[in-house]
Amino acid sequence: MSFAFTIPEPSGTPLAVTLDIGQCIFVLGANGTGKSSLMHKFYNAHHATAQRISAHRQTWFSSSSVTLSPEQKRNTETNISNSDTGAQSRWKDDYAAQRANIAIYDLIDAENVRARTIAGAVDNGNIDLAKTLSKKDAPIKIINELLRLSNIPIEISVKQNEQVLASKSGSPPYSVAELSDGERNALLIAASVLTVKPGTLLLIDEPERHLHRSIISPLLTLLFAKRPDCAFIVSTHDVMLPLDNPSARTMLIRGCTYNGSTVTSWDADLVPSESNIDEELKKDILGSRRTLIFIEGDDRSLDQPLYSLVFPNVTVVAKSSCRDVEHAVLGIRSATDLHWLRAFGIVDNDRRTAEDIVRLNGKGVYAVSVYSVESLYYHPEIQRKIAVRHASVTGEDPNALVIAAKNAALAAVAPHVQRLSERAVEKTLRDELDKHWPKQAEISAGRQINITIDVAATVNEEVTALNQTIADGNLEKIISRYPVRETPLLTEIVRKLGFQTRDQYENAVRKLLMDDSVALEFIKSQFGTLVADLALT
Repeated sequence: MSFAFTIPEPSGTPLAVTLDIGQCIFVLGANGTGKSSLMHKFYNAHHATAQRISAHRQTWFSSSSVTLSPEQKRNTETNISNSDTGAQSRWKDDYAAQRANIAIYDLIDAENVRARTIAGAVDNGNIDLAKTLSKKDAPIKIINELLRLSNIPIEISVKQNEQVLASKSGSPPYSVAELSDGERNALLIAASVLTVKPGTLLLIDEPERHLHRSIISPLLTLLFAKRPDCAFIVSTHDVMLPLDNPSARTMLIRGCTYNGSTVTSWDADLVPSESNIDEELKKDILGSRRTLIFIEGDDRSLDQPLYSLVFPNVTVVAKSSCRDVEHAVLGIRSATDLHWLRAFGIVDNDRRTAEDIVRLNGKGVYAVSVYSVESLYYHPEIQRKIAVRHASVTGEDPNALVIAAKNAALAAVAPHVQRLSERAVEKTLRDELDKHWPKQAEISAGRQINITIDVAATVNEEVTALNQTIADGNLEKIISRYPVRETPLLTEIVRKLGFQTRDQYENAVRKLLMDDSVALEFIKSQFGTLVADLALT
């Protein structure tokens, strides 16, 4: 048995999805992307065999006892089913309390049916059948097991007059009406899932709204395992829920199109469960735009906020190293089932050779034209624009500020020429060493290989070049070619331009890029052909 859905897309080509019994799809998207409307569409497509569980809305129990007669229960279910097909059910629920009562009714009824079936077998003298039937756990027992495994320390029981009571960490029983929002929602989700008929399509709306992820994640996973005879669609904001269920597919909802108050199409992509990418990459993809740029650094580094401004229509994801950036871009580009994704990478220049830059470019990874991200923040062109903005407030001469910053920077770097030179040639020396690694034929021949690299001469050559650059007053070349963040140079620039800390200055640079299109275009020009390549469809 399967459920088929057709999702209209803005392009005019619908997304066709089939969900088999035993399968799950997570519908993942931000607020306002049309998830609720899509869940409503799914329900209407199969409402005869579907059940909605509105876990994100406020729920309560009127008491700990069943307050519905069988006839009232059937009538209420009919009313709920009819109401759920209406357009207003997307944002309004007139039956919230009745849903909770029905869940408790079904839970008690399932207990009673089990007890009557076992009793009937005993009355008929069929003890073996009674023993077999008793081995199937009662719903209450299953719920208590699930709650315990989901880190909820409550236990549910049915007492006299069919009262459903709770006990927390061994406390005296109390009414389930007194449960917290999270505990109550966990109980209702579990009761609703465990008591539906086989073959039901279960649509669960935002279960994380009232439940911490440490609770809802194991609870959902356990419920999926308990009901392999049903199909599940779970709407959520939490990107981790799909990752906790790797066998599930994920539908990414990026936006929707309205005609009046009605959603007519959705911008959606489907991430298959069997996608040939690792979990870390899948986490990067979930909730991202269709174009991703992977960069070096972490969420606290200077790279991410700058690149997010420069490339506002993509998702910027930080990776620890150049190697990680390469791996991420290659992983997505080689996954044919993710053809709708476009992946690029940005890495520091670190004085790479032209051959290495071309090699990276061929993989979709772009080396920025300067040594590192600091070279962009502190480029003399950016310093000049910052000085003009700052001087417009203080009344100082912006040219004088720039000259003072330049002189202080050159003086600050002079004592560090030897160390900067040594750091600058590290990669050059490693690249030279790599060129001499023995080839297979040389290894097979067993020939002796001698490698000699004049380290001192290479460093001295770099020292001479850097000293000459300082003498020439070429601050742009120094910032662009050397790891200046390891010197006081940046701090001296900041102070001479009238800022107290580097943070203040770097925030001012980002504000400049928001306001000044010329400055923004200048920064974009430092990424080679990346801007043009991103514009290609």
